[in-house]
Order: sequence, then C-alpha cells, then structure tokens
Amino acid sequence: MARRFAFVTVLLAAVVLALSPTAQAKAKYELRFNHVLGPTHPYHAGFLKWAQRVKERTNGELEIKVFHSSQLGVEEDILEQVRQGVPVGQNTDSARLGNYVPGIAVMNAPYFVSSIEEVVKLNKCPTIKKWEKQLEDEFGFKVLSFNWVQGFRHFMTNTPIRKPEDLKGLRIRTPPAPIWQESVRALGAVPTALNFGEIYTALQQGAVDGAELVYDNITAGKLYEVLKYVNETGHFLLINFQVISSKWFNSLPEEYQKILVEECDRAGLQTSYMIQENTEKVKQIVQQKGMTVISDVDLEAFKAAGKAAYEKLNLLEARDTIYKELAEIKE
Repeated sequence: MARRFAFVTVLLAAVVLALSPTAQAKAKYELRFNHVLGPTHPYHAGFLKWAQRVKERTNGELEIKVFHSSQLGVEEDILEQVRQGVPVGQNTDSARLGNYVPGIAVMNAPYFVSSIEEVVKLNKCPTIKKWEKQLEDEFGFKVLSFNWVQGFRHFMTNTPIRKPEDLKGLRIRTPPAPIWQESVRALGAVPTALNFGEIYTALQQGAVDGAELVYDNITAGKLYEVLKYVNETGHFLLINFQVISSKWFNSLPEEYQKILVEECDRAGLQTSYMIQENTEKVKQIVQQKGMTVISDVDLEAFKAAGKAAYEKLNLLEARDTIYKELAEIKE
C-alpha cells in the first residue's frame, strides 16, 4: 500500500509539473545575453529579472540565458556576432556604438547629462531615434533599451586628483572607443585601452596608473586592493545600451518583440534607481576597505577641459541638437 501511495504521489507531481505553463514549455526562441560585469554586480540581477519576466509573459517560449564576466567572449567580438545575425545580445554603450554611427557617441561624452530622468527623456529625442534606426538598418543592431544607468564614472588612482593637471602623465585604463579615449585625454590623462577583466592585474603590475569606473566596479572587482583614491570627477554618467541582432529580433512574433523591449526598459530603470540609492552604501564600503574619497574636485575645470573631446570628434553640433530637443520635450 505504501509503495502504491508513493507511486501515485510521484505521478500527481509529474502531472502538476506538466501542466505548469512555464516549467515545461520548450523555448522556441533562445537569446544568449553577455555582459562584462561580475555575478554580484546589480546589472546581473537586473538582467536575470528581465529574463524571468520575458519567460513568464511568453509562457516559456522566449528564453534569455544571461552570461556574466564575458563568458561568451569580449564585448567587441560579441557585437560583431550580433551584426552577423547570431541570436546573442550584449550590454554595451554609445561609445562603442559610435564606432558605427559616430553621432550617438555623444551620449557617453563628458558631462553630457546628469540624471536618470534626463536619460529617460533622451528616448523621445528625434535625433537619437534616427541614430537607433541607422544602427538597425545599416549595421544590424537592434537597441532594446538604454534605460540602464550604472552611475557616474570617476577617476580611481593611487594619487589624489583634484584638477586636470593632476592627471598629467597618468596612464588611465579606459575602453577602446574614440569618445572614451579622447575624453580621458582631454581631461588630462593618457588613455590606455584594456579589456574590463584585465584591470586588476594591470593595476597590480603597474601597467596602468588608474582607471575610470563607477563605484560598483570597485567592490565587484575588489579594486580597493590595488587602488587608493576615488576622485569624484563624475565625468561620465554611464548610459548602457542592450543590443541584439535586428535580423533575429524581426524573426520574433510581434507580441514577443514588444515584451522583450518593455521588460528590458522596465528592468533597466528599476536597476538604475537601485544603483543610485545604493551608491552611498558602496562608497562607505570602499572607504572601510581603505580607499580615500576625494570630493573637493574642481568640476568646472574638468567640464571646461572636457569640451576638447567634443571638438576633436566633431560632436558639438550633435550635443547642441540633443540639448535643444530635450528642452522642447514636455514632462
């Protein structure tokens, strides 16, 4: 009798599992999504939440598998796979997308915007919509969302920085995109391109003198072990773009396309505000770990210096156009 009861129990459990809409539905569409950040970074949790909601709303037919720490490959290689129509996605930025559509790089230029609310308004700018369409039509990138804001990037070094002159001669790690490189150069340092995962070792070995990153990068990468100062220049508000293949996106049912975009926007804003609220806590942690925060930075001097990057890359007109459009957008 006991054996028969156990069999019935197992059978009932199997029936319940089979009837679950998301547990047993086989995914018809699968997206592998890559990012360079570690598994403890808030973005990773945000991407997982995005994936969960998409799976629920599509009854398991559209599944996103999230890979942290560049497990699928370095960012630039993944972007090329996206262009070729491979069903992969990448957390990237307008600096790298500027390699394809130069104007869009302005969104990662020095002191461009200063709040999440301004980033949300950027979604309504006709010029940015035009750039997104160009990325899709000419280069195969579908921008799902850029409502992902990591926060302000600061110079992190082993010497205190208060004015652009203090950066003279310092080799600062920055991504290999023109707007990042020219911005760091304009602000006084020597830009040095390295992949994100190489920062710790490069600092440890003296290959670079510092990096420009957001606060969460310090704790996620244990960079407090190889850096002494966070110099609060806030020179970039780091706006991230989630991109996938436009060819693959267009192969999805329209309803699934809508869900993919809606939930990416939703998870992005929730994650961005969470990071903003958590920044003070992270700031306290890095100080407890021995880093010194330099807050008396000459921001006006840095803003003035940053203008050279706009001029070098012919982005002043793009910047002024976006500012005009933002001013015309009603709340």
